[in-house]
Amino acid sequence: MCRHLAYLGPSVPLGALLAEPEHGLVRQSWAPRRQRYGTVNADGFGVGWYAGGDPVPARYRRAGPVWADRSFADLARVVRSGAVLAAVRDATLAGADAEAAAAPFAAGPWLFSHNGAVPGWPDPMADVAAALPPAALLSMEARTDSALVWALVLHRLDAGDGPDRALAETVRETAAAAPGSRLNLLLTDGRTIAATAWGDTLWYLTGPAGRTVVASEPYDDDPRWQEVPDRTLLTATRTDLRLTELKEPTQ
Repeated sequence: MCRHLAYLGPSVPLGALLAEPEHGLVRQSWAPRRQRYGTVNADGFGVGWYAGGDPVPARYRRAGPVWADRSFADLARVVRSGAVLAAVRDATLAGADAEAAAAPFAAGPWLFSHNGAVPGWPDPMADVAAALPPAALLSMEARTDSALVWALVLHRLDAGDGPDRALAETVRETAAAAPGSRLNLLLTDGRTIAATAWGDTLWYLTGPAGRTVVASEPYDDDPRWQEVPDRTLLTATRTDLRLTELKEPTQ
């Protein structure tokens, strides 16, 4: 339903991650190689990045396809960062909330993206949504399954959960309420990356100088890319990467 990518490492132009690779995220918006659901990611895009010394990320999001945005090409050429999260969108419900529905979602130091879908949305999630504090629902940026999943993650982060537990528990809760959900989640605060593989593809690439890329699919044919098994939680910093099995929710 989407393609997304997170990066930690030496400062690089956004375009070096998203546009210049032969099969980068920009190309994945119209020609993904490993996308299991949907074919074109033209319902919006976004990129968030961190500037040195500022823990709150900047974002650039649009409702249309990334290939049609000439301003993004200029931005990607000159803006540099050592921590990035970007996504191209194939909407669960076409046209829903336009730019506001495009990842990454943000709050404080966090950037978040959801690749997947909650089947039957919104009905299966009614009880889950009702358990959230009213402020969490009122702060949702869009009326989409991804925005609610983000509200669930953020509620756990605000309650003191680490990013790994916040993602794992949100996946468990959502999958229990809506079996068959695809919940590839991606979260960063500019220092760590947490991600889940749950129903769609996820890959990672590590390299020198603390370089880590986590993405829906490889952006080139480097043989060092590793696929993350389904039902797995990935956590990474510039010096460490761990994979942990996610258990199916009990009914």
